[in-house]
Amino acid sequence: MSYKMMHFNNAGQVIKKKKMTKEIGHLMEYLHDALYGTMHKGEIMRQVLTEMDWRNDNLNVLDGRRYCYKGLRNRIALDGSFSSYEYIQDALLRLQIGFDKKKIDAGIVFITSQRSEKSKLGTTEELAIKEMEMLQPTIHLPVLIVLFDLGRPGELYAENLPDKNHEENFEDYPERQECGDDLGTQEETAELQEVNLPQGDGDSPESLKKKGKSKSNFEHPVHLEPEMQAA
Repeated sequence: MSYKMMHFNNAGQVIKKKKMTKEIGHLMEYLHDALYGTMHKGEIMRQVLTEMDWRNDNLNVLDGRRYCYKGLRNRIALDGSFSSYEYIQDALLRLQIGFDKKKIDAGIVFITSQRSEKSKLGTTEELAIKEMEMLQPTIHLPVLIVLFDLGRPGELYAENLPDKNHEENFEDYPERQECGDDLGTQEETAELQEVNLPQGDGDSPESLKKKGKSKSNFEHPVHLEPEMQAA
């Protein structure tokens, strides 16, 4: 499983009370399977959330403004980004506003777990815990943070591309071995191309009859039947 769920401020109890534990688990699995290794994550994510009934409610963070959550269901809002870990603070702020406005009871932040290998701040999980501690008491809503490892963009397409350096061998096709369908070698192909059927001397059937020859390279006398005379 390439994602990790982290509960803060009694988020697990709130989600359980709302009977949303299974629904959220299914959603995270669906997001992971649909987005892993893809390049255009935004549109696919919206399709997944729509199918799972997370985009049917009013998604506006503030009335009259265009700021919107990614999803909302049973007063649990969802926000985040799969492209940058730093978006975690923006998502937490949006969710906290909705919680203070009594629009939501809990929030979910999905975020990428991929960061620079040169970072000295520890793992992404350790960094998320430290940030939640530093953001107290400003961020105090029940929140579930989900760290996703969705591979590198385009990785899924690269895995399906044929290997240009791969040489086709007979062993690569077991069904051909079972059927005895050998492709043959280049030498055998060249041999077959050199085999020619016996050719005639280019004469027409009428000329062959006159010369007493058949339409083959083997010369032998041909006895022609005399035409039947009328009785």
